[in-house]
Amino acid sequence: QGRLMESGGGSVQPGGSLRLSCVDSGLTFSNDHIGWLRQAPGKAREAVAAISAGGSLTYYSDSVKGRFTISRDNAQNTVYLQMNNLKHEDTAMYYCARYSHPALFTSGSWSLTTRYNDWGQGTQVTVSS
Repeated sequence: QGRLMESGGGSVQPGGSLRLSCVDSGLTFSNDHIGWLRQAPGKAREAVAAISAGGSLTYYSDSVKGRFTISRDNAQNTVYLQMNNLKHEDTAMYYCARYSHPALFTSGSWSLTTRYNDWGQGTQVTVSS
């Protein structure tokens, strides 16, 4: 497995948009389920979106459903997180990571942060007026 690297963070006003990218340097990317997770200061890590290896399954937390869209391009070893209508409460460090239990990637377990490994270094998203 390679390393995951996030990019695309920045500062935006409420209501704005950002697109995050997560690039994998390894050769097994197309076999991996990938999640986007975030952590705000003083708060626990939260899984906000995840996508299956082939891209057919996507999951979202209630806090971002309808505003964020996860997608992937396996030919480019990249997963994206399109974030629209950003809110103050979306301010956090955003990470991508691999889901470490492929057979257990379900609607009931995708959000368990302890099942993700190979975290990237993160990209900061700040929503401020």
